[in-house]
Amino acid sequence: MKRFSVIMTLAALSSYALTIQDVKYEGLSRISPMMAEELSGIHKGDQFNYDRVGNSILNFYSQGYFDDIWVEEKDGALIYHFKEKPVVAKIDFAGESEGDIEKYKSDLGIKKGDSYDEEKIERSKKAIIRHIETDGYFNTVIEADKKEINDGSAVEITYVINKGEKIYVDKLTTVGNKKLKKSKALSQAANQEREWLGWLWGRNDGKLKLEELSYDSARIKDVYMQNGYLDATVSDALLAADFNTYTATLDYKISEGEAYTISDIKIEQKEQIVEEKLLAEGLRLKQGAVFNVEKLRKDMDAIKNRVADKGYAFTRVTPDFIKDEKTHTVSVVFMVEPGQKVYINNVYIAGNDRTLDNVVRREVFLAPGDLYSLTDLTDSKNSLKRTGYFEDVTVDEKRVSADKMDIVVKVKEAPTGNIMVGGGYGTYDGLIFNAGINDKNIFGSGLNLGFNLELSGKQSNFDISLFNPRLRDSQYSLGGNVFSRKYIAYDYTEKTTGASLSTGKQLTRSLAAGASYQYNTIQYSELSSTVIRPEDLENTTKSSVTPFLSFDNTDDYYTPRHGISATTSLEYAGIGGKEKYVKSFSKFGYFYGLEDLINYDAILRYKARLGWIFNDQKISRGSKFYMGGLSSVRGYQSSSIGAKDANDYLLGDTKTFSNSIELSLPLITEAKMRCSFFYDYGMIGSSSLNENTRAGMGAALEWFSPLGPIQIIYAKPLNQKAGDKTSNIEFTIGTRF
Repeated sequence: MKRFSVIMTLAALSSYALTIQDVKYEGLSRISPMMAEELSGIHKGDQFNYDRVGNSILNFYSQGYFDDIWVEEKDGALIYHFKEKPVVAKIDFAGESEGDIEKYKSDLGIKKGDSYDEEKIERSKKAIIRHIETDGYFNTVIEADKKEINDGSAVEITYVINKGEKIYVDKLTTVGNKKLKKSKALSQAANQEREWLGWLWGRNDGKLKLEELSYDSARIKDVYMQNGYLDATVSDALLAADFNTYTATLDYKISEGEAYTISDIKIEQKEQIVEEKLLAEGLRLKQGAVFNVEKLRKDMDAIKNRVADKGYAFTRVTPDFIKDEKTHTVSVVFMVEPGQKVYINNVYIAGNDRTLDNVVRREVFLAPGDLYSLTDLTDSKNSLKRTGYFEDVTVDEKRVSADKMDIVVKVKEAPTGNIMVGGGYGTYDGLIFNAGINDKNIFGSGLNLGFNLELSGKQSNFDISLFNPRLRDSQYSLGGNVFSRKYIAYDYTEKTTGASLSTGKQLTRSLAAGASYQYNTIQYSELSSTVIRPEDLENTTKSSVTPFLSFDNTDDYYTPRHGISATTSLEYAGIGGKEKYVKSFSKFGYFYGLEDLINYDAILRYKARLGWIFNDQKISRGSKFYMGGLSSVRGYQSSSIGAKDANDYLLGDTKTFSNSIELSLPLITEAKMRCSFFYDYGMIGSSSLNENTRAGMGAALEWFSPLGPIQIIYAKPLNQKAGDKTSNIEFTIGTRF
């Protein structure tokens, strides 16, 4: 209990003048004597004043550090006595999982090192209960146990949580909806009626989301506005909960009105910046169509973006509606206010704990003094995400003045490196050991380093590579690798050693060109008498140059939702060396996110690969094409499909084409986990493409784990032929989904 006390003898002192000889403070540890003197406002030599002493005590109490304060006078000295509140030394939780506890800590309002305060404890208990209620649990009881330590100068607090029960929406009714079905009207509401087997993925479990309830009426009205019902009204939800059965009913009253069609669309600019014809180009709202508020929002953004690209960052687009209630038509007028042209004041980088500042800045296409451009801003964000160094990138605009703004680039770094050690057993290879160290952003420098080793009874592979995508922060790239591979086949042994060097230049933000040079030797030994074409297994050397073009305007490296990624190369072997051929190889990927269309984060992907060998005067088996595996048709072992000799040994082919269509869906958003379904089809041959055709289908788990992106694939081969080597389960680490 707080005690506000001044020793009674002081009251008598106020009736006559007393000069204070000294001021002392006893029992202080949380604040210094100098700070105490500042708070009290009473100094040696002052005349004693009872009211001033009382006010000083109030000042001390307001700091929140003290349980009790009293003052006495002794030989002309004023002595303040303090009893401090204990310090919170530790905060624990009981009855909850570690993952749930992390959600509560930020909102507790009390932390280790604070003074113990009963009011704060009560507020923190209420904050935890609010969190638990957002998860659908009600009637939660929380006790805060206090344990005194260090002779009462500190305390340990343990929150004992007895979580209540979940409440489920057992019945949801609507009154007044005649033109839209109940399921349609409620489609965007967070609170839904519990369905049979609601615990299954994709079904509604009916769990009450109390924090969302106040927004659901607006969501229902928005559905009506998307279907042209501009006059629709929706009441607040009427919730009735039964705490005996932990079920609830929800009721809405709806007045629909009539659906409106669009009679006219106009764009009015306060100051003409962009031709109206260009602003109207590609608008989703159409004259004669039913009004749709979602399309209206997208049209507003499109108009704003086109004006903002001219430097008008603070453009405002306001819609105006002129309704004709007799004909149920509406004229839509977009009012455009561009404001002033805006220039970049400064660019700040945040969140890059590991990645160097210059690695981030070189991907940002706006600098201090530049005229604002929304396209440059969007391209910067996409370019940063395409590096693969960052899990997420946000760009904030902070207004400094009427014509200046700061750009704050916030990055969340992704795990770019992995160390892999593994092993296994194969019926042909025997024991298999593999290890690798790969990092796309070693030491935060933007350098890509890779080291991989694989050993077994039948093969040994070694590869080390280093690649700098932006040499000294320029538009040029430089990289190289050294490799050695040995493979013991049934009828021969092949050993390949070599090295390559590549360089390139970024021509535009999305287009790059370059060339690589490779030299390697291929040696065959231990040929058996069963080899039908020994001329294919002669020792040889290859010296080749490969020019290439690459295009990538996707919005993310690992999980792109929009854009195209394509590469094409033409390898010319014959600059020295024995091998002579020309090989063309192209890859294409198209990514399309469906969220804007169906309000669900689904992604369509189409991928294709085309390879063609010309003028093959001298070419080894290893330089030819094979099909099967992750890079072509899943469900078959890697490089196991192609032309074969009479002994069923692969010879390789000169033409190949494969393509895939995939649908990726969110699985567990919080865990950054998705699933995808795919269909692959491929062709390979030498005289014609369709000499060998195969297909496969299946599903994959896509997980952006703390160790990096992991993909586990289950594939079923289709139109399988006798002798085919199949592979149902495969996985990848660190590759694009």
